[in-house]
This record gives sequence, structure tokens and C-alpha cells, in this order.
Amino acid sequence: MKRNEFMNIWKSEAEKAFVGWDFSYLAGRVIKDPLPWDYQAVVLDYMKEAERVLDMGTGGGEFLLSLNPPRGRTYATEAYPPNYELCANTLPAHGIDVRQVFSQDQLPFDSSFFDLVINRQAAYSAKELYRVLKPGGSFVTQQVGGMNNRELAGFLLGSSTAEIAPDFSLAWNVEELKQAGFTISVSEECLPHARFRDIGALVYWASIIEWEFPGFSVDRCYEQLCLLQQELESRGYVESREHRLMIIAKK
Repeated sequence: MKRNEFMNIWKSEAEKAFVGWDFSYLAGRVIKDPLPWDYQAVVLDYMKEAERVLDMGTGGGEFLLSLNPPRGRTYATEAYPPNYELCANTLPAHGIDVRQVFSQDQLPFDSSFFDLVINRQAAYSAKELYRVLKPGGSFVTQQVGGMNNRELAGFLLGSSTAEIAPDFSLAWNVEELKQAGFTISVSEECLPHARFRDIGALVYWASIIEWEFPGFSVDRCYEQLCLLQQELESRGYVESREHRLMIIAKK
């Protein structure tokens, strides 16, 4: 395939629409190492005893709906306006109360309101979490660590990746939660690999995760993408290292 044909394909991938937090378009095109924990199973276990549940940063609500959460006792927050509008149009039919938030320091709920707060890779304020949880309530979160995709982003973008926060670590999150008054029952960390089976999938990914690939575009990174294409043709895939954290904290 000629270089200009790759350019056209990759630009087409970069321009594809993305709705909610649904990466099903990449099914079979990106292979990820399994995590040493099962976040969904952990959350389902904690939900058994919870009267009221909050899902922070629900995205498009896809993960929350997969849990079949209790009607009338489940709440969700979302900050990104397009995702909030999507959730406002879909989640209430499932008995889920959706609230738009503008700051993680000010959640629109009374103090000691929730038995369980879950958070899958969204920002949070430890102090505000402590306020909205009941005594004995739990916070279960899976976070993306600061080293996520750092090598790949560095290859594509060079020094501009310095603005990404590499210190967003397990230790930092645990200390923040402890300072807010939480007791930590689980704290785990891993560095799994993601293997892209075509460069178009990588382009689509980098175009969406813009905070990890600041300033990415096919035009800007074209030569680096061509080098990755050569690696893929030789190796069968292009690899990136991810960074995941798992924390369970109790009030």
C-alpha cells in the first residue's frame, strides 16, 4: 500500500465519531492483557449490601447498565455535556437518577447519602467522597495511572507529553484517601500491555484519548505512524504499556 493511501485511511479513522464511552469499534483490533482483578465482579459483590449506589463519571452509562443496578436506588454523575445529555435520555428509563456535575469538589447530594460509590477511571475528590458516603460506606475505584501509554505517546509526540501527570500513582491516591479519613482495604497496581493489530486502531484511540496524546494528529505524527506501520508489518502488532490502579476504601 502506498504512503498516501495510509494517510487517507488514518485520517478517516481520526475523524470517526465516538459516543459515550463505547470502544466496541476496536473489538478484535486491540488486544489487552487481562487485569489481575475483576472490577465488575468486585462492584457487583459490594452492590449486594448497598441501599444507595453512585457511579461517578459514568460516561455513556454503558458499564453501569451492565451491572443491572437497583432501580430507584442508583445515581450517576457525568461532567462531559454530550455524555450527560446521552445519559439523561437513556438512564432514567432504567430507574437511574442522573446528575450533571461541574466540579468533583461539589457533588449534588446530601452528606452521608450513599452506601457505595463506584468510579471507573474518572476524577474524584477524596474529601467530597467522604462527605457523601455513610459511615461504613465503601468507595470502589479503578483508575488509569499516570504512566499510561507514556512510551507510545512519547514516541509519537516527543517532549509535549511532559504535561501528562506521571505522578498520578497508587501511592498518591492512597495517601489522598487516607488524609480524607478513609481506611484502605485493597490497593493494587499493574502495568498491562495493549497490542494494536492495525495502525488505524491506534489513530482512532489516540484521537479520543487526547489528554494522553496532546496535540496528536495524523499530519503531525505521520512519519512516526509510518515507522509504527513498518513495525506492525514485521511483528504483527504495535504494543503500548498501560497503567491501572485498583482501590477499595471504607469510611
